[in-house]
Amino acid sequence: PQKMNKDFCLVFTVTDEVQNLINALEPLKELCIPLKHLETRPSKTSSSHDVFLQLPCSRAVLPLLVGKMRAIVGPITIFQTNELIRGVQSESHCTPWFPRCIQDLDISCNNVIKYGDQLTPDHAGYGDPVYRERRRYFASIANNYRQGEPIPKLEYTKEELDTWKVIFNHQSKLYPAHACKEYNEQFPALFSACHYREDNIPQVEDVSQYLKSRTGYQLRPVAGWIHSRDFLAALAFRVFPTTQYIRHHSKPKYTPEPCPLNIAFVSNCCVYYSSCSDVCHELMGHVPLFANASFAQFSQEIGLASLGASNEWVEKLSSFCVSDQAKYEEFDCTRAVLQSYPTSGLQPLYFVAKSFDDMTQKLCEFAKTIPKPFTVTYDPATQGIQVVDMPCGY
Repeated sequence: PQKMNKDFCLVFTVTDEVQNLINALEPLKELCIPLKHLETRPSKTSSSHDVFLQLPCSRAVLPLLVGKMRAIVGPITIFQTNELIRGVQSESHCTPWFPRCIQDLDISCNNVIKYGDQLTPDHAGYGDPVYRERRRYFASIANNYRQGEPIPKLEYTKEELDTWKVIFNHQSKLYPAHACKEYNEQFPALFSACHYREDNIPQVEDVSQYLKSRTGYQLRPVAGWIHSRDFLAALAFRVFPTTQYIRHHSKPKYTPEPCPLNIAFVSNCCVYYSSCSDVCHELMGHVPLFANASFAQFSQEIGLASLGASNEWVEKLSSFCVSDQAKYEEFDCTRAVLQSYPTSGLQPLYFVAKSFDDMTQKLCEFAKTIPKPFTVTYDPATQGIQVVDMPCGY
């Protein structure tokens, strides 16, 4: 049996049928993982039951366990109980588990909430069996990926290339007039470095290597929409979770799949990828700015601020938003995190900053107000998170 010296707590929801709980626990038996504690209670948000498990498990086995259980019960929240962050518990606060080394992203980035290989009826590809099979193919690649491996190269179909062409040509015409200066400085370099063309969807591995050489950022494939907490945690390691599938060809201007982090720095040219997550959104919407050192630092600071924060604060940190409407306000973190936003369409308000460096400075000051009994720093040499200022007793 494997040496298991870390206690983890898993929280998930099952329907009221006893057999569903039995099925959910089957992976523990399969992987020979003992169960220390099990507790159930009626869910506050549905007629189902929330399940709390405490079990000893190695970091190497945990991604496999969570993957098997997630296929049965859906989203799983993970807490850790025997590291420094263990216990940060009071009457109203328990510090959620967060990745401490870059390999831990194998745990968090595979916890897909929705829009992976399962589509909802409102999706344009829901009734298209060929498209759904392609989505299952892309999901399997992401689910089997392990941090540090080369990202598999993909061969896109003619239909997928045609969809990319429509979006690429439309967006490319708008960027010079509507994208910010930093975006327009980086976007042209991607043509030669990563083969951005109207007739070619760039390989995520090529783009990842390019970003790594520019700002230390890298890409990691994900199967679909992951939780904001997991998305922000990846940014703390300078890793951007990216999908590799493309929206359905019948609606190239829209897909219902939202982006976990609603930040944009272009105005009306973002209509083709605003708030939707697919390879067009990732490679044309996000990637160019991750090649900018100041924006890369800003994004990492958001990620670091999210580690160990409560769900309420994670939601605030993932809610910076902008719009194409004619209302502008000075960038203020306190106000920006409270601004609500729709998951589709354009946003009702612009927050305007002097520069990315100015935003980063304001964000770092704001992060100090997030109630946590510790702070974290990133060590680029080890690609790990260091917990500091931990009070005695935690």
